[in-house]
Amino acid sequence: MVKIVIVGPGAIGCLIAAFLSRVKQAEVWLLDKDLARARRINKSGVFVQGINGKLKARVKITACASQIKFCDLIIFCVKSYAAESALKTVKPLLNRNVCLLSLQNGLGNVEIISKISGNTNVWAGVIFLGATLLSEANVRYAGAGKIIIGKKDGKITRRMRVLRDVFKNAGFEISLSKKIDAWIWHKLIINIGINALSAITSLKNGDLLKYSEVRQILDLSVREAVCVAEKMGIKLIYKNMRKKTEAVCDFTAENISSMLQDVLNRKKTEIDSLNGAIVRKAEEIGIDTPVNRVLTNLIKIKQLCYTQT
Repeated sequence: MVKIVIVGPGAIGCLIAAFLSRVKQAEVWLLDKDLARARRINKSGVFVQGINGKLKARVKITACASQIKFCDLIIFCVKSYAAESALKTVKPLLNRNVCLLSLQNGLGNVEIISKISGNTNVWAGVIFLGATLLSEANVRYAGAGKIIIGKKDGKITRRMRVLRDVFKNAGFEISLSKKIDAWIWHKLIINIGINALSAITSLKNGDLLKYSEVRQILDLSVREAVCVAEKMGIKLIYKNMRKKTEAVCDFTAENISSMLQDVLNRKKTEIDSLNGAIVRKAEEIGIDTPVNRVLTNLIKIKQLCYTQT
């Protein structure tokens, strides 16, 4: 029996918790920072609808990590900017044996988790699932893709294989990779092409391809990110990242990107870990990324306007 704690009852956190709750070899907990919400979800359960039909799952949830007592794995499904506060929440569960898995967007998440926790068992993951939180613990599952997990040092451990088997039994397509950095950049570049643009235009992923002007900006933002990656010596998984990004738009056509969801709900976005991260990396190596700088600034302006309307 593997005891898994999922931090954050957002779209991805609830989706994974609901599917894993059906697996006999796993005990799954959701950990929330909001006690009142945790109590409501404990009563209502988690509801998933979409490509796999409808699923109503009873999931253990708490706002107090000490109630869980111990676990084998902690999965971080919070926003990239919330990693530090999430680590404070799970502090009672941290020890040298527990494994930590980041399924967060953007760059630097594993480094932050490793530094603050002092734990050496930190894994990185990239997730290609289209999920939208329609309401509290109510998820629309719009696109079933891959989950890829690995360690920065390239080692594949026994416990990673155990986790892979648990996720497979839950119905997810999952693989282990010795080149997780390349996959992190792969996901980053796709997010750079989709998230900010969708949040600015209020378009679903698939609708981004309907307008030539939007496609042009998508192309330019992806080109800039690829240029930065290549200058940094990152070996990308695919050569044509524009085509790959457009393919993801098609595959998740009905999905509302996480950044658009944040803007619609007037929440802080992950722009600093996505387009903003590319701008910072580009400055470090002496490259100009004007399109990503403009996209970053436009999202930041949107966030500033939350309190003014």
